[in-house]
Amino acid sequence: MTTPQPVPSVLFVCVKNGGKSQMAAALMRHHAQATGTRVEVYSAGTQPGASINQLAAEVVAEIGADMSQETTKAIDPGLLARVDRVVVLGQEAKVEPVEDMTGTIDTWITDEPSQRGIEGIDRMRIVRDDIDAHVRTLLTEFAPTES
Repeated sequence: MTTPQPVPSVLFVCVKNGGKSQMAAALMRHHAQATGTRVEVYSAGTQPGASINQLAAEVVAEIGADMSQETTKAIDPGLLARVDRVVVLGQEAKVEPVEDMTGTIDTWITDEPSQRGIEGIDRMRIVRDDIDAHVRTLLTEFAPTES
């Protein structure tokens, strides 16, 4: 008889919680479901914006993920303390550890195509693909291994 493994948890964070962190969360949920991997997935912003970035929602939908029903939210200190991993997307958002925090904070430096003059949906697809590669790597860390 095998002992049930704890379900890993991740909180994706960016500044506004309208684009990158929401994309990462949607992509993680999508890939976890597709592979049968159980993961608790959350997203938040350090300074939440008013709404989800519609281009971001459109490009994740192109590959089967869904963030269309999400809303922007601030970081919940209780959630921050208990998740296994906090992933900060980009260099703008800063997350400070809280007391009794059990997880680690990682920063993903994401591609910013606008610095190369790429804008609009083309920019958002490049951002999505970059985040997707990071998400897939993280998911392999969370996937249970057979012993």
